[in-house]
Amino acid sequence: MTLLRIANLALLVLYPISWFAPLMRAGLLPLFGLSEISVMTGLQSLWASDIFLALVVTIFALFAPYIKTIGLALIHFDLLSPKVEKVLEIMGKLAMADVFLIALYVTLSKGIGIGRIEIAWGLYLFTFCIIASLLISLKTQQLSSRSRN
Repeated sequence: MTLLRIANLALLVLYPISWFAPLMRAGLLPLFGLSEISVMTGLQSLWASDIFLALVVTIFALFAPYIKTIGLALIHFDLLSPKVEKVLEIMGKLAMADVFLIALYVTLSKGIGIGRIEIAWGLYLFTFCIIASLLISLKTQQLSSRSRN
């Protein structure tokens, strides 16, 4: 359980880093420089153009995974009832949706062939955080179901 606690607390630090880290570098033509795109710069652009979509993405990309991680930490330290795990599991599934969306955008933009996109280290970090959170959640559920039996 100590390893789960440490891994989960590490996510509380890694998530904000992944939000500001470059997910990709994009440019219109190969001759021009590439602009770095992060979760935060993407959200800033969305807030300027489509407030509803920006709100949805903010909830799923920032709040859902972070609240889930905080909830798991509270469960690990016996400050929250394990009955809340089902809600946290749903939040984890919602958070996974934004990794899919980023992958879809990259695939679509590469398929168009007009611009150039390079994957940056932030996409791997962000994906790692989501998957690690999912694994921590699964292991927490296994341990809590064993302790109930």
